[in-house]
Parts: sequence; C-alpha cells; structure tokens
Amino acid sequence: MQSVNKQIMDALGGDSAVNQYLTFQVREQKLALEILRIKEIIEFGRITVVPMMQQCISGVINLRGSVVPVVDLSARFGQGKTEINRRTCIVILESQLAEDTQVVGFLVDAVNAVVDIPQNLISAPPQFGAGIKTDFLRGIGKVDDEFVMLLNVERLLDFHIPTEFDEHPPAIEVGSNSVAKASQAEEAEQF
Repeated sequence: MQSVNKQIMDALGGDSAVNQYLTFQVREQKLALEILRIKEIIEFGRITVVPMMQQCISGVINLRGSVVPVVDLSARFGQGKTEINRRTCIVILESQLAEDTQVVGFLVDAVNAVVDIPQNLISAPPQFGAGIKTDFLRGIGKVDDEFVMLLNVERLLDFHIPTEFDEHPPAIEVGSNSVAKASQAEEAEQF
C-alpha cells in the first residue's frame, strides 16, 4: 500500500496526472478513479457504525481529527457487503457535492496500481452486462489487454440513484442532517 501511495504522490507531481487512474478491485471487478481525486489510501481499521444509515455506508472513520464517511462499494453496487481480508483498504478521496468539497472513503477489496489511460482508449460505458449500474460509470478504459471500469464519483455518492436491488430511492443522504430528521419521523409515527 505504501508503494501505491508513493505512486499517487509521484503522479500528482507530474504533468501526466490528467490521464492517470488508481486501479483497485471490488468483487473481482477492476475499477479505477482519477488520480487527481485521491488523497490517500489507508489500511482497513476501525469503522464506527452510524445508526439508520444506508446499507452501503459502512460508517465513519476518524482521519486525523476529521469525520469521514466510508462507502462500501460492493454494497453500493448491490453485490453484498465487502468481505474484510488483509488487502482490504479504504481509498480516501475528495468529491464535489453541491457547493461543498466532501472527503469520503471507498471501501475496496484491494488496491492495484496507478496506470496511464489515454483519452483515446476510454469508451462510453456499456448499456448492459457490466456487473454494476452504468449510472455509476464514467467510461471503460483499456489497460494492456484488460478493461477497467472508470467510476463516476458524484453519481456513486448520489444516493437518490438506487442500487440494482433498491426499489425506492433512499431517504438518508451523506452530509445532511437527515439522520436527525429520520429519527424525528420515527418518533412521530409512534404517536
């Protein structure tokens, strides 16, 4: 993991960072995020569960004094919770939500490497058979003889987009005061 963090730091210092992606695994699928979004990669550690959060939100972590929500990508894709092993880690990244920059963690099975994917080797996402909702994809990149799914972070964090198994959009949003509102709604139903 330290070598991948070093690759990220090297990539951010160079001019070619625009075409560089961090690749990682989720349920045997090779996925990627733009390197410019990545802050760091940390080992899986203690996650504090927050009551009444969506199934795909594992909880929050304390990252140098900041509360960071952690999204389980496997659960977000409707493929069940991530099975924790020695290679499981959390990719810390920044996302632009509304007018705020939100730091969030993505729980992944394993991190692979930083790769270059030229724009001419990136295609539109397939309309079927990708194993994850195409709403969550920016495109498909070709690396050597493999395809890598390029994720759309803002769409992944838009919890009004249901997973494959959700029938209705969720009522709880990351970064809002919805937990308190949901608790108040529950209390009102009791009367």
